[in-house]
Amino acid sequence: MSIFESLMLLSFGAAWPASIYTSYTTRSTRGKSLLFLLIILFGYLCGIAHKLAYARDPIIILYILNAVMVFTDLLLYFRNRRQETTVMGT
Repeated sequence: MSIFESLMLLSFGAAWPASIYTSYTTRSTRGKSLLFLLIILFGYLCGIAHKLAYARDPIIILYILNAVMVFTDLLLYFRNRRQETTVMGT
């Protein structure tokens, strides 16, 4: 288990609650990138796969937590996109 890997995941993970809150309250996709969210989610899933295959340790919890937060932001992105499209279409 690496303290530096833990600190990296905690640092990255600290930003997601704010991003989720912003997505939820603004109901807007402005400033969000679908491609960015998908790339970040892919990276976390690769980290989880690595932990499962090669280095099982408690750090996997941070990968899973971060992946869940990115997935939540991704779901909000699609919700907000749908609402923006509905408003523009009426």
